[in-house]
Amino acid sequence: MKEISCKLLVIGAGPGGYISAIRAGQLGVDTVIVEVAKPGGTCLNVGCIPSKALIHAAEEFEKIAHMAGGKGVLGISVAAPTLDLMKTITWKDGIVSRLNSGVAGLLKKARVKTVHGWATFRDGKTVEVETETGTQVIRAEAVVIATGSVPVELPFLPFGGPVISSTEALALSEVPKTLAVIGGGYIGLELGMAFAKMGSHVTVVEALPRVLAQYDAELTRPVLKRLGELGIEVMTEAKAKGLSTQGQAGKGDALRVETADGKDAKVAADKILVTVGRKPLTDGWGLDQIDLDMAGKFIRIDDQCRTSMRGIYAIGDVTGEPMLAHRAMAQGEMVAEIVAGHKRSWDKRAIPAICFTDPELVTAGLSPEEAKAQAGEIKVGQFPFAANGRAMTKQGEDGFVRVVARADNHLVLGIQAVGQGVSELSAAFGLALEMGARLEDIAGTIHAHPTQGEGFQEAALKALGHALHI
Repeated sequence: MKEISCKLLVIGAGPGGYISAIRAGQLGVDTVIVEVAKPGGTCLNVGCIPSKALIHAAEEFEKIAHMAGGKGVLGISVAAPTLDLMKTITWKDGIVSRLNSGVAGLLKKARVKTVHGWATFRDGKTVEVETETGTQVIRAEAVVIATGSVPVELPFLPFGGPVISSTEALALSEVPKTLAVIGGGYIGLELGMAFAKMGSHVTVVEALPRVLAQYDAELTRPVLKRLGELGIEVMTEAKAKGLSTQGQAGKGDALRVETADGKDAKVAADKILVTVGRKPLTDGWGLDQIDLDMAGKFIRIDDQCRTSMRGIYAIGDVTGEPMLAHRAMAQGEMVAEIVAGHKRSWDKRAIPAICFTDPELVTAGLSPEEAKAQAGEIKVGQFPFAANGRAMTKQGEDGFVRVVARADNHLVLGIQAVGQGVSELSAAFGLALEMGARLEDIAGTIHAHPTQGEGFQEAALKALGHALHI
């Protein structure tokens, strides 16, 4: 097969990779992208997008079930609903397919050549790709490694049979009657709450003293309350030990657990969802051939995403935390511009993070504890959604917006929120931090009424000492 030569080779067509390739193509850089699966990576195919589709379907079903039970206060009554999960999955797959086609179309529009197959380094400038029609050799002046990450597998609970990762959870043909979730982080709780709304009896097993440990306790309190309302059992300081039987799914399988007091317990589980984290995908593409410096299990990069080898860049999950699609996208865009000769560096003040539980969590910048450690004296303003008209009309009074700022010059250092639909406030939070806003800037910005965004303004006013609606 004829060799391909290009200026930029991107390995991996996930959010970081395809954005890097598209931007490079727009700038006139001769670009090739290699992907073994469908474009969009984990996020589009088996992560962010399909999980939010399933979460939305679960929310809608739970609302209707609530009305059917005569528990609603809106005056709406309906017959008992049923859920056909296969139809839900088909709808979800349709969304993913449309977005796959969209990404492929954008790459083509940017004149990026796509090669389907698994890439392996020969050296720092040469890659072999195993395609359906044979081995393709690609030589490039610059290479972007955007291989992403994969779910962490527990050695005593390997994936298969009743033990599933988030990938399999998003493709189930029926709702499991009982579901054990190992890991009380954002992935475990997002999916656990969704399946509870669809009818599963869910048990969360978390080794740490509390779930969502990466967030402060005050921020997660409304989520813990909702877990109880959904009937989700949470076992903290508990350790999964393995299957108690080796039968087929739904045939008597149970999860063995060591409880906080050291006793053995069994958790009924038609399916066991393991969500204990993700690890960078660094195996299988010839890392040993190029000998990159590592930062633990991740590829070490500088503020321009350069690795230890000239001309090789790395972006996204393979470079470490935070493992977020929008971080990878921003890095990919920057690297494309650097390859095109632009002056760029990575100096982000804030990368918003969202947990799509019920209610949702948003964090951007520093928490109050982090801000206090870095800046000393701080001001904190917090406004409850119980005092927000729009939240009340959506039955979303649980939660709040919190703004953290320096005490001396009122520079905003961090913003957090918990509440129904607060994910959509993340753009405003990120913009305020990137623009170097002070409390007075947020307080002086007219926020439309009635919206939950008013809580952002009120939180800043509260920090200044004169909130208007509490």
